[in-house]
Amino acid sequence: MIVNIPNFQGQDRLISAINHNHKNKQKGGITVGEKEMVNYVLKITADLENLTNLQPSGGCDDPNFPYLFKLKCERCGEVTQKETCVTLNETFTPPGGRGTCHLVQKCKFCGREGNVTMIPGKGRPLTLEDSEAGEDAPLMVFDCRGYEPIDFGFGGYWKAEAESGTKFDEIDLSSGEEFTEYDEKGECPVMISNFRASFSVTKKPSKV
Repeated sequence: MIVNIPNFQGQDRLISAINHNHKNKQKGGITVGEKEMVNYVLKITADLENLTNLQPSGGCDDPNFPYLFKLKCERCGEVTQKETCVTLNETFTPPGGRGTCHLVQKCKFCGREGNVTMIPGKGRPLTLEDSEAGEDAPLMVFDCRGYEPIDFGFGGYWKAEAESGTKFDEIDLSSGEEFTEYDEKGECPVMISNFRASFSVTKKPSKV
């Protein structure tokens, strides 16, 4: 196998990654990003005070809601410096021209191209009961080929409702600071704090 590597800093790590993947392929293994599909579920949790049903402003499957996160290349391990934004209403044709996906991106370090497809219908709001129990709630599932999603950012607008029925729309959590308001109907303060997110694998790799 002959690989032409451009002369840039860190090429030793890239060569090592390529050789490792090539050996796996020779042994009958699946080269990551070539014939491996992994589904990641995005989960959120937060400390909710007198609030429930925290979710994107148009619901978990809001076609315009921007899901923001960084990507880690499964080939060389490089992490994107900036967050990637995917929405349900924007689709692309992946390499090979089969089906559609919501992101096609090439790793700036090793040049491997990967794609991400969103799978709607799997999410639900974070409830007050979840918060009190220290549980999280799934928002969206991502079918990733060649990349691992990490470091979700709470961009866009969110919504929640008070126990009294008062609705709070266009909640901005992008600054990372807690959200505080007063529920006049319920005559009590409401708050969202310590919100955080994680990605976890929901499906084992399978051949395609």
